Amino acid sequence: MKALISLFLLLMLTLTTPVYADKQVISKQQAVSIALQQHPGRVLSVKHNGNVYRVKILNASGEVRSISVDANSGKTVNR
Repeated sequence: MKALISLFLLLMLTLTTPVYADKQVISKQQAVSIALQQHPGRVLSVKHNGNVYRVKILNASGEVRSISVDANSGKTVNR
């Protein structure tokens, strides 16, 4: 009987424990692809700092753009 109660309590703890999804972190190459979709050009550098990838791109008119891509969501960030 004690074993049955212990099993029941263990089952209840297992079912009521919240499950947290791990954050999906994008790769450096994915960050580059996202940045190039919005700002075509030649990639000069990519740096990962905290939760942001900073992608520097040289466009066709010679301007250098720095695009920040959120490492968790893959969305571009205005900074």
